[in-house]
Amino acid sequence: MTIWIALLLATFAVGASAQCKCESMKWATCDGTPCQCSIMVDTGTAQNLDCSTLIPKCYLMKAEMYRAKNNLSTRTGGKPVETAFVDNDGIYDPICETTGAFRAKQCNNTEECWCVNSAGVRRTDKGDMNLKCEKLVLPLFANQEMFAPSVDGQKLEMENILVYYVDEEAPTFTMKRLTGGIIAVIVVVILAVVAGLLVLFFARKREQKYSKAEPREMEAL
Repeated sequence: MTIWIALLLATFAVGASAQCKCESMKWATCDGTPCQCSIMVDTGTAQNLDCSTLIPKCYLMKAEMYRAKNNLSTRTGGKPVETAFVDNDGIYDPICETTGAFRAKQCNNTEECWCVNSAGVRRTDKGDMNLKCEKLVLPLFANQEMFAPSVDGQKLEMENILVYYVDEEAPTFTMKRLTGGIIAVIVVVILAVVAGLLVLFFARKREQKYSKAEPREMEAL
């Protein structure tokens, strides 16, 4: 009888363990009763997750960076996919609020900082540690419902989805922190325009010289 009870308990434990998993995050580790899931975001630091909702992007980025640094499998190897529309900074190690939201000022563990929107995308010039980010700028469209289109009650399967994220406030980039490559392109374009104007000027100068010389030749004849 005791053996049967032990087998039943073991079977129950295995079944409970199989049900204790995070459907919205494959990297999560789940255990306990009630089931609790967490994900590693730094060495010795695990972030508890609510697997009944979408995992906040800030946690996902931290987990991605942690796994990339430790040579673990990642979604994209720690880099954006080729078809993604991203800013030039790419992925970084963010600071998250306790709610999972991005902190308004990000520094990527350096002394260079910038302000971000609620998607974690840079929206200002970079500055030093004294940079002030007054608030986290939210999206223009705040509907957080899952996009699940259907036709005649049948869910549509999509291979690729492009998400256009529009802030409720315009970004505040300036021209003072252009990268060297952009500056070089601007200089080349300006030089090309100046060279074209000079060629046009001397060509017209030569035409005027020839036009004045022709009447004199006719008079001599």
